[in-house]
Amino acid sequence: MNHISINARSSIRIEGEKVLYFDPFKVANEEHDADFVFITHEHYDHFSPEDINKVLKENTTLVFPFSMREKVCTELSDKINNIVFINPDGDKSEFMTADIFVKGIRAYNVDKQFHTKDSGGVGYLVTIGETSYFIMGDTDANEDNDNVKCDVLFIPCGGKYTFDAKEAAEYTAKIRPSKAIPTHYTDEPGKTEIPIIYKNELQRLNDSIEVEILI
Repeated sequence: MNHISINARSSIRIEGEKVLYFDPFKVANEEHDADFVFITHEHYDHFSPEDINKVLKENTTLVFPFSMREKVCTELSDKINNIVFINPDGDKSEFMTADIFVKGIRAYNVDKQFHTKDSGGVGYLVTIGETSYFIMGDTDANEDNDNVKCDVLFIPCGGKYTFDAKEAAEYTAKIRPSKAIPTHYTDEPGKTEIPIIYKNELQRLNDSIEVEILI
């Protein structure tokens, strides 16, 4: 059984036989335990070199969207031999190791200008053993994520930059994961009703999907 925790916003950690971090941000301690670090896009609360360095160990694999190649090669030049670039539109849309399978899914807004389609952000569909996790990145519902199937969905629902709670519930009900975990709505636990609104709306639409609130 993999253990899931969220540090802040979309700073996700999954621990099983391997330790995976997604968009590490506001990491309190020097953990240095990451087998994989995944970055969805270049905004400061998703790409934080300071926090990445807190979780890296000698053989950590870092995964970035191809759109960040120039930035990453400059800011993490000493780590370049351990970096994989994912390009959903090119010949490196997925990769597999002995432990996990990773597929990049384009992440973008449809009617907002914060994360445009051509900016190159991604979400990650990661399969560990028999369980698939979809970490969406900063996005709304769009033609690229419309039919993704997963067991565990990490869905941003803060509104403005991503889905709002109602939109997130509608998307979740449509793709029907076994479990849904709302993300990217606050840094401060207990300071917002957004996850409760999301959970209540989703239960109204499909009460068979488990919702776990971790922030």
